[in-house]
Amino acid sequence: MNILNTTAKVIVPKKRVGRGIGSGKGKTSGRGIKGQKSRSGVAIKSFEGGQMPLYRRLPKRGFNPINKSKIARINLDQLQSFVDNKRINPESIVNLEILKQSKIINKKYLKFKILANGNLTTKIDIEADFSSIAAKEKIEKLGGVLKIKNQK
Repeated sequence: MNILNTTAKVIVPKKRVGRGIGSGKGKTSGRGIKGQKSRSGVAIKSFEGGQMPLYRRLPKRGFNPINKSKIARINLDQLQSFVDNKRINPESIVNLEILKQSKIINKKYLKFKILANGNLTTKIDIEADFSSIAAKEKIEKLGGVLKIKNQK
């Protein structure tokens, strides 16, 4: 009884083309007679007989991930300039909704991150999705509170 898919590897000998008429793959080596495909050095990889090839019909995806998260980044010096220009009220909690209402952050952003570039001179309470460690230290040094959303 012959059992398929046993652990013993099935060894199939490699076809040696162009080794005489008796091999079944002699003379033209299975390439037929004449024509582009019978010649050496010919590659017609994605040619579809003049039809628009599949790789050109599909949309480009490249280095633009489809589901990339849109995160706005704000530096501390930017926050300070918004407080100085009275676009942000330092007494209230600064969060994504307030930044969108005051048109500091575009409405396409779903999250925002606080970065530590520049200096902050006003005490601010912030509710953000992410922050750098240095930014958190600078905010808490002034007596402000940085609350990170969805943190356990």
